[in-house]
Amino acid sequence: MRLEFCPYNLIFRKPAGTSRGVLTEKITCFLRIFDEADPSHYGIGEAAVFPGLSPEADERYFYKLMELQANIRLGLQTDLSCFPSLQMGLEQAIRDFTAGCEGIYFNSPFIIGDKDITINGLIWMGDYEEMISRIEDKLAAGFKCIKLKIASIDWSKEIGMIEFIRQRYDSDKIEIRVDANGGFTMDNALARLRHLADLDVHSIEQPIKAGNPQLMRFLCDVSPIPIALDEELIGKFTPESKAETLDSIKPAYIVIKPSLEGGFSGAGEWIRLADERNIGWWITSSLESNIGLNALSQWVATLNQKRPQGLGTGALFTNNIPSPIYTDGEKLKYNPDVTLDRDVIDKLDWR
Repeated sequence: MRLEFCPYNLIFRKPAGTSRGVLTEKITCFLRIFDEADPSHYGIGEAAVFPGLSPEADERYFYKLMELQANIRLGLQTDLSCFPSLQMGLEQAIRDFTAGCEGIYFNSPFIIGDKDITINGLIWMGDYEEMISRIEDKLAAGFKCIKLKIASIDWSKEIGMIEFIRQRYDSDKIEIRVDANGGFTMDNALARLRHLADLDVHSIEQPIKAGNPQLMRFLCDVSPIPIALDEELIGKFTPESKAETLDSIKPAYIVIKPSLEGGFSGAGEWIRLADERNIGWWITSSLESNIGLNALSQWVATLNQKRPQGLGTGALFTNNIPSPIYTDGEKLKYNPDVTLDRDVIDKLDWR
């Protein structure tokens, strides 16, 4: 067996505001695995490393990638436990290869167009007018779950955006989730959580920075709205460390990002541990291209979750790979008459 990789720079259609600054481009890495006797048939995957967030986003990344490449040629195992994006990409490529190299990662009614996935409408950070406009677009498109990135502009304006929704729809009609990306402090967190509760906000992701388990546990105990852990899960590579995180903090929800948390296998472990503790969860993408989103969506469809999921659609990028996944309002769907464009993939800079 052989492995090739291809670094690929995704270009945003519009600058995207995040807690880590404004993004105009994002690096990712495609992997393909094949039998050297027939290189034209290959399994494709995506190692969606996220600079500033992925635990392996440093000089170790390409050294580990080359180690993986050599070990596959020699038939040896590679320890990817601390390299979750590579684990995710490799799992995808192997699944595609073993299923016949047709972009089918998980069999379910989803891949024949008989099932869809409900997703939230994500409102990217921006100034007040931009975010209000984006909210209006999502509501007009039929989204019943809106997720707002907060703790980036003036707090009164962020509350104003939530009030804008609540003046039109109560919580029975529109669910509002917010994500603070660790932007609150212990000086302002409780007052802000109470304010959010007054507006019937469903939940808040990561109100304070990760790495403060005792403070986060305190907030989970006293918060008037449910708290979901997000960045707090990153870097927990063993079942023991994952269980300790859940047991020590006791969140209401966790937000699982397979590209940051060990692929399908690592994410499945988080799901099992959460279910054992009656902790809710949903799956979120991590700015993958359509290659990774295709595989991730197929997996999510097998989980039979009714709760809206945080899956992107790939429409953010100008140079994405054509894919069978698409959105119809708040529904993510799969067109079985469309496949990943392997002619485009073949022409990339494989190494």
